[in-house]
Amino acid sequence: MAVIPKILVFAGSVRGGAYSGRTADVAQKELAVQGAEVTRISLGDYPLPILDEDLEKEKGVPENAVRLGRLINAHDGLLIATPEYNGSIPPLLKNTIDWVSRVRRDNNRPVRPLAGKVVGLCSSSNGHFAGIRCINHLRAVLVRCQMEVVTPECSVPEGGDAFGEDGHFRDERLHTSMEHLCRTLIETSRLLSTRIEA
Repeated sequence: MAVIPKILVFAGSVRGGAYSGRTADVAQKELAVQGAEVTRISLGDYPLPILDEDLEKEKGVPENAVRLGRLINAHDGLLIATPEYNGSIPPLLKNTIDWVSRVRRDNNRPVRPLAGKVVGLCSSSNGHFAGIRCINHLRAVLVRCQMEVVTPECSVPEGGDAFGEDGHFRDERLHTSMEHLCRTLIETSRLLSTRIEA
């Protein structure tokens, strides 16, 4: 019997009604339909200071970064839905990635939460380009963190009109894109899992 993959889903924005949050909602439902065990979190529940090496030297890696690292370790894969800020990665998401990449120990056990972890990417914007500049930057950062970024992605243009009243995409092509991303993420997460149970 195939192992049921555990997928962690979050958006790169915590703004109410954010298109990235709504895209993460769609991904969460699609992953569940395809048989994954899904955990949805908000980065707002893991506040972190701006990355500062002096602060890290004085106080160590913040506990919320360690908690996030522990959560990532306990899943087979991640799905990140990001907005685009000035053509690139929003500061909340970049700061979170940077801090989690600094996690090296948890309960005196050596860990590297991001290395080898499978991740799928979505982007969204209110314009026609659908956050594709941001998603390319994010992909490059995550590859630098030694994550396994799957090739399919789902980029949502015209976010204000992209979602129906039921929360699903209005455009069938977007639905097909999300299906393909989620299927690939599930299959690759099952194949390359580095899950560490807490």
